Amino acid sequence: MRKINAILHRDLGYFFAALIIAYALSGIALNHIDDWNPDFIITKTTVDFEQSYERKTLNDDIIRQFSARAGEDSFRLYDFPSDRQVKIYYKDATLLVDIENGTGVYEKISRRPLFYQVNVLHRNSVDWWKWASDIFAVMLIIITVTGAIMVRGKNGFSGRGKWLATAGLVPPLVALVLQNMH
Repeated sequence: MRKINAILHRDLGYFFAALIIAYALSGIALNHIDDWNPDFIITKTTVDFEQSYERKTLNDDIIRQFSARAGEDSFRLYDFPSDRQVKIYYKDATLLVDIENGTGVYEKISRRPLFYQVNVLHRNSVDWWKWASDIFAVMLIIITVTGAIMVRGKNGFSGRGKWLATAGLVPPLVALVLQNMH
């Protein structure tokens, strides 16, 4: 039985290693969502058009000129959030132009490599993934239990393992107690 336990622990650990790392990275990223955007990189650039414009004179040709100045070949559409602003929309960017002072803010969005993909998995954004995630959660329990009973004696669960496992309960319990106090 001990041999089967060790084989099960080892093989499940190998099989789920990539997913464990992906969920760990995503968990770190999502824990700090108020500090940074883990999914997207947003870059803002100021664009100077060197003159002012009147709303009534704006047309597709001028919008194309604005776009070229921002480095875009074509635009999807544009609208007027206010009388002094035109907002131009691109595939993964926008340009907000203050037509009275002739300046604009070009904002480009791109997916943050690796973090975007692991966050999609962690948030269960793929319809069927919740079932894979549930299976993964059960497998993590099995990996933990098989690991806990793998070693015998003073270094096993009946020795120092029980104390370490008990100590591992303290941080989440403290967090729950503190949360319930607020």
